[in-house]
Amino acid sequence: MRDSRPGSFSRAPKYRLAILNSVIALASLVIPLGLPADSVGAGQRVVTKLADGVYDIQHKDAPDHFPQGNSVVIIGGDGVLVVDSCYLPSSAREDITQIRQWTNKPVRYLLNTHWHNDHNQGNAAYAEAFPGLAIISQTETAKLMALRVPTYAAEYPHRMEKFQHQLDTGMDPNGKPLTEDQKQDLKNAVAGGRAASDAISAEFANLNFRGPNVTFDHELDLNLGNREVQLKFLGRGNTVGDAIAYLPKEKIVIAGDLVDSPVPYLSGGFPTEEVATLKRLEAMDFDTLVPGHGGVLKGKAFVQQEIDLIDAVIKAMNQEIARTSDDPHTRFEEIKKAVEQKVDMKSWSEKFAGNDPSDKDFF
Repeated sequence: MRDSRPGSFSRAPKYRLAILNSVIALASLVIPLGLPADSVGAGQRVVTKLADGVYDIQHKDAPDHFPQGNSVVIIGGDGVLVVDSCYLPSSAREDITQIRQWTNKPVRYLLNTHWHNDHNQGNAAYAEAFPGLAIISQTETAKLMALRVPTYAAEYPHRMEKFQHQLDTGMDPNGKPLTEDQKQDLKNAVAGGRAASDAISAEFANLNFRGPNVTFDHELDLNLGNREVQLKFLGRGNTVGDAIAYLPKEKIVIAGDLVDSPVPYLSGGFPTEEVATLKRLEAMDFDTLVPGHGGVLKGKAFVQQEIDLIDAVIKAMNQEIARTSDDPHTRFEEIKKAVEQKVDMKSWSEKFAGNDPSDKDFF
């Protein structure tokens, strides 16, 4: 399930974030490159200069600890392209103020890499600041944004009631009994989240959904004036319509949530197809990769590591399913346990999360 992470419409506790299980189930600071970064949580807003006129903005988590997607600002001779507008409109407005300090050129294009709302709820702030703005996405992303994003603001104020209902009934949203760890996570969320939830509800009260008004199926090339940017759909992965932005001259890829660091978000999507999509991404000529969450990555090693993880899970799962002709759905817990042993979760956790307790818990 994807409900637990950005774009999901209910900030669920950590117990629903288990990457491997879900794959099996089908004041700004300007820094140089190389700062350690965190896809699990960010305590400050960090701006990284990638090249002349190209900046990555890693946003501080929302007050309810909901992670915000990265935004990338690309300044050309004629105008500006922004990749993803993050989760909070207030954070998007802060970014707009920053952009106006960098250039007097208008933001002409805004790309939404995928439909999850932590990457696009700032759209309206950009549209208000820059009349005539073209908001761009892959075709399927635009459809899903129109279907899913507008309901989020209306549902948000009731999230605590939903968490409390799960505690009262002892059941998760799928009707399965809560474990003791799940109950504790929910108690923590309810106890610590009401003030933050109320603050964000007030910010979302007048949220004006602005979806894409320009779409593409496979490729769309933009010329910002002496700066070429290629928008591409390489295949399904994290969502049905993941788009990337590629600067061929600067050898920079902006990957959205196809890649997140240090722990990838793999609790949804299309894992068997994502391997092929990531391989197409890896084959591109780039030196710098901006993930959807976390800090800037150099080289291709992290992408290969993510491919290897997903591939290892898929192979182990297929082996377990093939052991008998019984319906795999009736053997889910058995398959899950066997796959976790074969894949060696501890080893993979160390590769991605290192010794950081939060990252290890998330993995």
